[in-house]
Amino acid sequence: MPCCVIIPARIGSARLPRKMLLAETGKPLVVHTFEAARRARLPEAVLVATDSEEIARAVRRFGGQAVLTSPTCPSGTDRVAEVARRLPQFEVVVNLQGDEPELDPAHIDLCLRLLEDHPQAPMSTLAVPIHDEALLHDPACVKVVFSSEGWALYFSRAAIPHDRDGSLARQSQVPLGWQHIGLYAYRREFLLRLAQLPPSPLEQLEKLEQLRVLEAGERIKVGLVPWAPSGIDTLEDYRAFVTRFQLARAG
Repeated sequence: MPCCVIIPARIGSARLPRKMLLAETGKPLVVHTFEAARRARLPEAVLVATDSEEIARAVRRFGGQAVLTSPTCPSGTDRVAEVARRLPQFEVVVNLQGDEPELDPAHIDLCLRLLEDHPQAPMSTLAVPIHDEALLHDPACVKVVFSSEGWALYFSRAAIPHDRDGSLARQSQVPLGWQHIGLYAYRREFLLRLAQLPPSPLEQLEKLEQLRVLEAGERIKVGLVPWAPSGIDTLEDYRAFVTRFQLARAG
């Protein structure tokens, strides 16, 4: 399947202003994410979709491809869809957030293989086991429950499933739940249809765009991976990333 990765990267960020351009490592944050995506084996192209000429220049300065999008896009999904409309040569589009500089490129390939192996799936995503009870109850950690065949049943910021009698907590090797990783692969035509749907009631309640898919009666294939990359939401997150980057380079 001809496929590409599109990285939505907006200049505004309520929790960490201009985070895509933070560059204490010598490279802007979004460039680290771009370079991680480019190490995936299956995509034929990687592009940054941005509302900022400044971000576009930063990406191009490091040899990347950037596409300017409307500043009024209400979400990253809409930004990705805007670019996908211009790229009919690609059957599948991967949506990778620009603040994931430590993404494992193999995770992109897994999302794409899920669509290859399941032609009935319009989109795919990933999940990682949760063994920390504090993380399970953290609303910043999005949880997913899925069927025995790997189809998403629900996503929530709440602790799902609810361990009513504590049976999961008593089994040390069994995950307490599954953390959703916000990486998606879409069949292009499905992505374009999805972007035309209005926000759904559950999506608005949980502030989770993927619930729009389930409420529309569509399915999401979930792949399982052993660990989640550390996204950058706060200045503390970014400083921890810089430290890990410097240690890795020194080693």
